[in-house]
Amino acid sequence: MADSDRLYFRQLLAGRDFAVGDMIATQMRNFAYLIGDRETGDCVVIDPAYAANDLADVVEADGMRLSGVLVTHHHPDHVGGTMMGFTLKGLAELLDRTSVPVHVNNHELQWVSGVTGIAESELTGHEHGDKVAIGDIEIELLHTPGHTPGSQCFLLDGRLVAGDTLFLDGCGRTDFPGGDVDEMYRSLQQLSKLADNPTVFPGHWYSEEPSAPLDDVRRTNYVYRANSLDQWRMLMGA
Repeated sequence: MADSDRLYFRQLLAGRDFAVGDMIATQMRNFAYLIGDRETGDCVVIDPAYAANDLADVVEADGMRLSGVLVTHHHPDHVGGTMMGFTLKGLAELLDRTSVPVHVNNHELQWVSGVTGIAESELTGHEHGDKVAIGDIEIELLHTPGHTPGSQCFLLDGRLVAGDTLFLDGCGRTDFPGGDVDEMYRSLQQLSKLADNPTVFPGHWYSEEPSAPLDDVRRTNYVYRANSLDQWRMLMGA
């Protein structure tokens, strides 16, 4: 089986493809992602929130086997849990159904634990540049702080799953606890230098299209108008 045929990749929209009828999910327009190896059947889910069991059902219906979770960052609309007065289902619900490794950046461990109630010892911490193998599919983990201290993006097979670090139009907010304007600038610059023009798959559907080549995002996204940290601070009102 060719590598291109082996890759299982699905982009699923909360409120439409899972968590159907959930008003918050519909309003927030989160994407979750399924990535796997069709030959081995292994699959990971990125950012299970709202109705994680729905995502597990999709995996099973597609003949795949859930073998892990990748977390972009700790906000409840990405992993479930309680924050700023509201509670959403998510990661904890999924782990009640099946025990699998949960891959988190080391700088985000305490944040994910605090929001979800899952012990840090039950999470698998990673550094920038670590790789997670799903069957024969290799996913590179990129530490991209700014939205949160341990935000991370995932690079594989010409695709960049960017979480709330980079949208097709804009970027994640930096005014939540743990956010940092300067770190966001550095992370966006890091992503802009990625080779081979990967397709950007964001954490939310805030634009006309659900994905776009990085070259297009660099050309059209206002976050790339700033050519220096000082310009970026002015753009962000910092």
